[in-house]
Amino acid sequence: MNFAIETVNLNVYYGQNHVIKGVDLKIPNRGVFALMGPSGCGKSTMLRTFNRLIELNEGARVDGEVRLFGENIYSGDVDPIEVRKRVGMVFQYPNPFPHLTIYDNVAIGLKLNGLVKSKEELDERVEWALKKAALWDEVKDRLNDYPGNLSGGQRQRLVIARALAMKPEVLLMDEPTANIDPVGTAKIEELLLELKEDYTIVLVTHSPAQAARVADHVAFLYLGELIEVGPARKVFENPEHELTEKYVTGALG
Repeated sequence: MNFAIETVNLNVYYGQNHVIKGVDLKIPNRGVFALMGPSGCGKSTMLRTFNRLIELNEGARVDGEVRLFGENIYSGDVDPIEVRKRVGMVFQYPNPFPHLTIYDNVAIGLKLNGLVKSKEELDERVEWALKKAALWDEVKDRLNDYPGNLSGGQRQRLVIARALAMKPEVLLMDEPTANIDPVGTAKIEELLLELKEDYTIVLVTHSPAQAARVADHVAFLYLGELIEVGPARKVFENPEHELTEKYVTGALG
């Protein structure tokens, strides 16, 4: 089977604090893979090892392997910037650049990395990304407007468009709906179901209900350990581990 991401005995430390403990995980190519668990159990930390953003944390240390389509991204000859082009990231707080227009928010990565050759190609890619993020129809007449005038859900879809414009192979999403109203949340969940046809999406969520709605596979993390992993339906309907059962039924916060 083709795995987008595979971890082999992954351990992460912040100073003396052992945050991720010996995790072996295989994330299939394409589809939505949810990392779920209570707050503070290591989900976001693990997500940041998948594109080496973890290294921007002083005092963080990673042991073990993270393989992106079979290649260990922590080997000495791998450039973290190249990894981050292949693995896009969307954070919990919608963070478009406030001083850039809607258009320039989507275009900035393409310009900085010299990924398009002409203004025409740039226009096409911006339109493509906004359509992919299900935002084009709402903003096509106001591309020179600023993101401050968008709703929270629209801002988050703008950030998703910015990530998609780079044409990544994997999209990491760290609780992308945590700070958005229910209508915006529903739109982003709908979007995930469309995007999974073309991308591997790794979604961190503390909501078992959300994982049940959108994920094909789920992993349950607890205190830095991988407790259970498998097809979403199986894990929710027939969990093997008592802790997983407590978590998915809401008995474990």
